[in-house]
Amino acid sequence: MNKYYKRLLTLPQDETFFLWGPRQSGKSTLLKKDFSDAYWIDLLLPDVFRRYLSTPEQLIEEINIKACDFVVIDEIQKLPDLLDVVHWLIENKGIHFALCGSSARKVKRGHANLLGGRGVRCELYGLSAQEIISEHELDLVRLLNTGYIPTIFQSKNPARLLNAYVSQYLKEEVADEGIVRNLPGFSNFLAIAALSDTELLNYTTIARDVGVASSTIKGYFEILSDTLLGRFLPSYTKRPKRRINRVPKFYFSDVGVVNFLAKRGHIQTGSELFGKAFENWIFHELCCYNSYREKYADFSYWRLSSGIEVDFVVNSMECAIESKASGTVKPNHLKGLRELRADHPDAAKLVIVSLDTYDRITEDGILVLHYTTFLDHLWGGKLF
Repeated sequence: MNKYYKRLLTLPQDETFFLWGPRQSGKSTLLKKDFSDAYWIDLLLPDVFRRYLSTPEQLIEEINIKACDFVVIDEIQKLPDLLDVVHWLIENKGIHFALCGSSARKVKRGHANLLGGRGVRCELYGLSAQEIISEHELDLVRLLNTGYIPTIFQSKNPARLLNAYVSQYLKEEVADEGIVRNLPGFSNFLAIAALSDTELLNYTTIARDVGVASSTIKGYFEILSDTLLGRFLPSYTKRPKRRINRVPKFYFSDVGVVNFLAKRGHIQTGSELFGKAFENWIFHELCCYNSYREKYADFSYWRLSSGIEVDFVVNSMECAIESKASGTVKPNHLKGLRELRADHPDAAKLVIVSLDTYDRITEDGILVLHYTTFLDHLWGGKLF
């Protein structure tokens, strides 16, 4: 039986909100726990979807007879037109809504009613390390192999569930919604895109491998972002003293999906693939903390045209973080942070997070942290 993890996202209790998150990240489970008495509308159910598709205003009549003051609409992206009725009910009846979905694409790109700013945006990610630690000891190797989706992380056969997860994504998020015309091409793109996780995006190279135009590949990555399967990480471009790279990076939302699509097999410490998965996880933790603690920080990466880089920059050099899945941090691992400080002496905190168990501060002020200490600093609010 799957365990329920206590999630760190605090949902608003007395106002309307959108709850976005990747498929199976636990959105519906969290809503059912927090709003057990709400009137529930699940647009995944065919008969429910058809009812509101033909007459969305029927929701007003149902609210009148139910006399409820809070409504949950699950998979709202399937019927964006329903948001006009939601808006009317908020304005005229004082009803609060939880609007849940795994894709903001149709809502954003279809010019749907976004409630005039009356809906707070919340986002639920896959499991953070803090949520796992609250239940049992963190097994980093397991986490970086299975990924962050709760049901998959707990499964004895994660590969089978990952296969089903990707297939469901292709069917329900891409095919059924008519997002792309060439579904086999998009499926092939997914496998190749997984190889680019944590890397600079090269649309031309990927386009050549997939056999489509570069503009199509750019659109495909935007689909991944809109459907919350991944996110872009822009380059830090403020006040450069030397030539810097301006191409964005891309990170999948779940490293288990990356492992499955890229056919990595079981990754182990010390390997290059473990290092890439470790970097994906550090970004995942940063995003979870930023969202759940409502920090509203901006993330970017910094990279010189020579190839020297730092993985993550928080805001305007409030903190710079380099990830190295190494058991011993050596001077050459610090080169990127030192080059960044040479260009940006105002950088407040420089941090390298690794598997090195010897926490320390270098003579020039770089924090060298084991990943567990990094988690303590991050979630303790000591970094930003």
